[in-house]
Amino acid sequence: MLWPVHENRFFVADGVTNVFLRLNPITRKRWRRFREIRRAWYALLALLLLYGLTLGSELICNDVPLVVRHQGRLFFPVWRFYPDDAFTGSGLGTRTDYRRLAERREFQYGSAWMLWPPLRSGPNEPVPIADLEPHLRVSCRLEPQPALAGASVDAFGRLVRFVGAKALFGGVEPEWRGLNLDDFWALPPELSAAMTQRFNNQAAAAVSVRCLGQGDNPDIDVSLPAYSPRASAPPLLRLTLSGQGALAAPRYAWHFLAARPEPERDRERFGALPAALREQIREQVGRAFAGEAVRAEVSLHDTTYVLSSEKELVRFPFRPVPRHWFGLDDAGRDVLARILYGLRTSLSFGLILVLCSLSIGTALGALQGYLGGWVDVTGQRLVEIWSALPFLYIVILMGSIYGPGFWLMIFCYALFNWIGISYYMRAEMLRLRRQPFVEAARCLGLPGWRIVLKHLLPNAVVPLITFFPFSLVGAIGSLAALDYLGFGLPPPTPSLGQLLQQAQSQRWAWWLILYPSLALFVVMLMGVLVGEGVREAFDPKRQSRYE
Repeated sequence: MLWPVHENRFFVADGVTNVFLRLNPITRKRWRRFREIRRAWYALLALLLLYGLTLGSELICNDVPLVVRHQGRLFFPVWRFYPDDAFTGSGLGTRTDYRRLAERREFQYGSAWMLWPPLRSGPNEPVPIADLEPHLRVSCRLEPQPALAGASVDAFGRLVRFVGAKALFGGVEPEWRGLNLDDFWALPPELSAAMTQRFNNQAAAAVSVRCLGQGDNPDIDVSLPAYSPRASAPPLLRLTLSGQGALAAPRYAWHFLAARPEPERDRERFGALPAALREQIREQVGRAFAGEAVRAEVSLHDTTYVLSSEKELVRFPFRPVPRHWFGLDDAGRDVLARILYGLRTSLSFGLILVLCSLSIGTALGALQGYLGGWVDVTGQRLVEIWSALPFLYIVILMGSIYGPGFWLMIFCYALFNWIGISYYMRAEMLRLRRQPFVEAARCLGLPGWRIVLKHLLPNAVVPLITFFPFSLVGAIGSLAALDYLGFGLPPPTPSLGQLLQQAQSQRWAWWLILYPSLALFVVMLMGVLVGEGVREAFDPKRQSRYE
């Protein structure tokens, strides 16, 4: 004798078994075949799990607490709106700032408490800047002092002016007056020809060459800008000279976090610096965290370097930080919350649209195929005319009249999405209506609508099941494309396409490119894998084999 709990379990198992056994053998064989295709089966489970998570997005990502206990009462802000007066007695009917409310004395030291979701960020509310302050970094750069100088020469190559000569000669001003440029450096023929063209008032392109030093003089780079003919030839030419030592010297860059003496990356190069210089860098970084703009000259390897530190500014989009793992968008909203809510919107949109499209397409296709004759011919001509209408223009027109919205998008898409499935259902009905079982049903006096619903549709359901996953993927991609173009859901509705639109205008924000694209790719890939598994499981050639 079994215990009652065991009896209940056997009853549930028997119920599931009975439902499975009531399916016809071909359907059971198709289901087993689909289960054998592991990639499709696991993709279906993952897609269902993901959609289930998105349906509970408010319990995962939200800027309001799930439960609040205050003055002996329980409040559920995630399900219901409570004005500020309900907690503070201020008489205000405005939205409650729960973050500020949590700082009140009764919540800090009293019996009142709040239960927050795992991620305290909503899809539409910007993240407070105070939450980002502990994660700001200081960028520290150690770069060689640029050795730049300007020299003016006449047509004989004699130096007339020499500005910044100390930077090229190690801080010592050379005696240059009365000397020529080639007394210091060997001028290559390319530079001499370029100077001659300019003194002859001829058009010349920009030139930049390296000149080797004469004797102990350092090598330099000499550059001349492009030249266009003028009314008269120039009496002097201005050359830009840059020292090779500064250009070849290594450069350093680090990022420091507050209360951390070592940089985030490139710690080996930082540790190789002299101890005194490391302490100077740490001291300068500390002053930068305090809000000072710090800059100093230091000496390293007989080269003058400029040490500068600058604190990071909070500007949106903002990079990923702890508690905001996917970063923030251009309005300061959490990207993870936007993706989670956007996936729910996309999947719900796709499911509703596909169900509506399949229903309309099945009804119209079955009507044309079963009745045939002039109904079929007239219906086909009307479908061809309807399919020629510009879909995007209709979406823009309807959006400008009624305003963009979720249900308006469903309506506009459903007006055109049914056309493809209607062709398949029409063909199935034309094939099945001459079958012997249909003729027998007519002889028994069954009405046409009952024959279609009870006898024809069950035999024509294979195209519907096969095309369902692919139609879902197409609907999700279409919504993302329209949101990307700006004709989709109205802001601030969470949308993957809207995040990708931000990524296009701000390409340096890699998190806006990576995470929304990855989410869209994974969802569409799982839908395609499920569709391929269904198509293979419903393959009539495979089912016709003897097992």
